[in-house]
Amino acid sequence: MPRATIDSDRVRITGFRNFEYRSTDDFTVRYEEREFLISHLMSVDFFVSYWKKGPVGHTFLSFNFDNALPLCISIETKPEKGEGFNPIASLFKQFELIYVVGDERDIVRVRTNYRKEDVYLYHILTSPENARRLLLVYIDRINKLADHPEFYHLLSNSCTINIVRYANTAGRVGGFDIRHLLNGFIDRYIYGAGMVDNTLPFDELRRRSRINDAALAADDAPDFSQRIRAPLPLPRS
Repeated sequence: MPRATIDSDRVRITGFRNFEYRSTDDFTVRYEEREFLISHLMSVDFFVSYWKKGPVGHTFLSFNFDNALPLCISIETKPEKGEGFNPIASLFKQFELIYVVGDERDIVRVRTNYRKEDVYLYHILTSPENARRLLLVYIDRINKLADHPEFYHLLSNSCTINIVRYANTAGRVGGFDIRHLLNGFIDRYIYGAGMVDNTLPFDELRRRSRINDAALAADDAPDFSQRIRAPLPLPRS
């Protein structure tokens, strides 16, 4: 499990995942230590990934720094060997909750390049101060979970529900929306709520926010994170 320690402006993360993939089943396990400076955190990006068509997907965030690669955090289940995710079973304490903290060349690329999921990336319109508050909420949660394991629950302790919960703690103003649960439609929700640049029609923004082609072209390049963002619509200033 990842852990984070804060020393003034510096965050040190252990258990930072940076696997080297050759296929979904053939990979080199690699956990590292990484350090980030909170004062250099500038923005947040929101990912929606679909393992199949339908009203449910997977959501996760990346925190973007002006002097380091993005810090990617994905709230997931931790299945046992031979066990697959089942949304109904998740309501009955069948899966442990885990926060995967790592490099986008792992967390994003395994989805786009190996699992062949459709992945969309959206720039969230927020201030650096709000982004930093949100990261501190995540850090606190990551450390608590490392000490006190919890079960994943589709309706109360899942990826999108927790993202919304932490955004509320960090200062978000807004109530519950059914798309917090049916998160396959969450990008339309954040568009309507003005959390992303809505100067483009939604369908055009969504089309241009799909990063699979750019991720496949980048593969394991050191500038993977920059290359998957290069074709994206620029957020308004």
